[in-house]
Amino acid sequence: MPEHDGERQQGLVTQQLGVFLHAQREQIAQRWADEPLFRSVFTVSRDEAVEASRAVVDALAEVARAGRVDAPDATGFTLVREQLARMAASRSRAGLSISQVTTEVETLRPAVSQLLVADLAGAPEERVRACDSALTVLMGTLRLVVMETALNEGQALIERQQLQLLEVATPVVRLWDGVVAVPLIGTLDSARSQVVMETLLDAVVEQQARFAILDITGVPTVDSLVAQHLMRTVAAARLMGAECVVSGIRPAIAQTIVHLGLDLGTVVTRASLADALAYALHRLDVTVVGPAPGGAGTP
Repeated sequence: MPEHDGERQQGLVTQQLGVFLHAQREQIAQRWADEPLFRSVFTVSRDEAVEASRAVVDALAEVARAGRVDAPDATGFTLVREQLARMAASRSRAGLSISQVTTEVETLRPAVSQLLVADLAGAPEERVRACDSALTVLMGTLRLVVMETALNEGQALIERQQLQLLEVATPVVRLWDGVVAVPLIGTLDSARSQVVMETLLDAVVEQQARFAILDITGVPTVDSLVAQHLMRTVAAARLMGAECVVSGIRPAIAQTIVHLGLDLGTVVTRASLADALAYALHRLDVTVVGPAPGGAGTP
């Protein structure tokens, strides 16, 4: 029974805290709008900062009324997670670390605590302490939510940057009318292979290419996984109406392919990019005439 009484009392405290937050949302929002976390993020107008503050206060009120002041996964936080992520990302771009951002969240508590103590004037001291303690837990949970969203946003940013680097490291070169090439340098893993395929297919459509050359001169090793990626890219290019040629197969790579028992019999291969281009031009019935002996300036 004492345990149940304690839970009941705690429930009443969090309920009272939730009612207070809802009733004082405007006062809290006005104070928070001047705090660094909101003032530095919402710089267009103060009204924008106040509106963002109201949304966070409403979320805290819902979490308190639900009695989940210590639960980062509380439903009340769902609606503001995206906003908190944007705020954390904005502060991170300004040069703050995650710990500094969460410290800014902690600076929000005193303003609420002052209003709470004033609102409970005349209430038993024990009740005041209990409500303020519940507020401390709730604000600590908010800090944790901000930390989680900041970490997730940071990871998403890293992934976007990695994808951008892959795209930059996978250029498509137009060698001739109807001929495009992708010179590959470095390790070819699943993520990069997907980028290679998408980039090449986009170029085939955009350039209306009839031949697509995959030059693997700069790929250090070829294993069964790399070969599978190449075969899928070749097949995808064929579906788009382009013949794919793989060039740059060095003797060591050729031996590895044979040793692995990989069947590239359906793939056109050439020793170098120049050979692959010559093959494509021959298939296009293009004749390239070299300079006259002695150079253009010879009489």
